[in-house]
Amino acid sequence: MKIEIRGAEKLSFRERQVVVLKEMGRRNDEIAKTLKITSSTVATLLNRARSKGYEVVIIIPGQALGVFEEDDDDQE
Repeated sequence: MKIEIRGAEKLSFRERQVVVLKEMGRRNDEIAKTLKITSSTVATLLNRARSKGYEVVIIIPGQALGVFEEDDDDQE
């Protein structure tokens, strides 16, 4: 599985960090601790990032879902 952030070029470096950690399932307080910033700063960065219109896409290979056989990989 891969996570792709479309529109990431619109985000600042710090916004990207916060978005990635949030999309990985981290809570705001965990993100704050990891990045050594306050929880309110995390919330602000997330709001700014959302206003810039990024999109998160999860790419899951067909084999992982049991939809395609190994030989059908080339057809994805």
